[in-house]
Amino acid sequence: MTDTTLSSSPGRQDWIILIFLSIVWGSSFILIKYGLDYFSPMQVGALRVLISSVAFIPICIYNFKKIDWTLWPFYLLVGLCGSGIPSFLFPLAQQELSSSVAGILNSLTPLFTLVIGSLVFSTIVSKWKTLGVIIGFIGAVILTVMGESLEIGGKAIYGLFIVAATLCYGTSVNVVKEKLNHLNPTILSSIAFSFLIPFALVLFFTTGTWDAIVSNPDSWKGLTYVAVLSLLGTFLASILFYQMVQRTNAVFGSSVTYLIPIISLAWGIFDNEVFTVFHVIGMMLILVGVYLSRK
Repeated sequence: MTDTTLSSSPGRQDWIILIFLSIVWGSSFILIKYGLDYFSPMQVGALRVLISSVAFIPICIYNFKKIDWTLWPFYLLVGLCGSGIPSFLFPLAQQELSSSVAGILNSLTPLFTLVIGSLVFSTIVSKWKTLGVIIGFIGAVILTVMGESLEIGGKAIYGLFIVAATLCYGTSVNVVKEKLNHLNPTILSSIAFSFLIPFALVLFFTTGTWDAIVSNPDSWKGLTYVAVLSLLGTFLASILFYQMVQRTNAVFGSSVTYLIPIISLAWGIFDNEVFTVFHVIGMMLILVGVYLSRK
């Protein structure tokens, strides 16, 4: 992996990619919402993982001889926590949670990355980082525990699904950093997804996904939403993100964290989701927490 500390300043191409990634990842929550009009949460998750995994197969095959297969437990963990489990948790949450709130809560990922790093991998945490975690979680509480009473988008309990998803993301990031940091990230992604194919196939058939596709003449619309989510939001976006970080630096790449909730909130407003000042308060507290956690 390229040492990002020695990378160059971002050029125009990197800024274009950053904006593209923000739009794609910020739009993923509305795509999940639309996909749920045609499929169950488990079916959306199964389709997303299966389509993404199949897309990564050629990269995995091409680099097969370069792969250290003795590290397979870490590949599996990264696959499950980095994409597999969250792909099901977000649709489960968005049964009752608005896409805008889902996008905002997704910003908890850097905070859980810090918490997991500190608790499991003994990462040193400064007072600023600790303050950032506290402020960020206060913002999350506003969007979840107080969500129903303030009518800002769904039942509070469903926010815990997204909290669990960001916990998974934080775990995956730390495993990559501590155990797999020497690998090319694009190759790593292809390996991690290859381990998900058996699970995705089992869930694809056991959740009735195939029957839902062939029995509903309008299912192609939902399949299109999930396919865009998988191929753009997971496959292509992952490759572009890692390449951008290698050319620039991790700090520049992390800027996408601040832009994603803005895009998801804009989609929510466009789709006539409930929007109040508490959306803004919760989002700002989380983003301030993320900023402080990086100091």
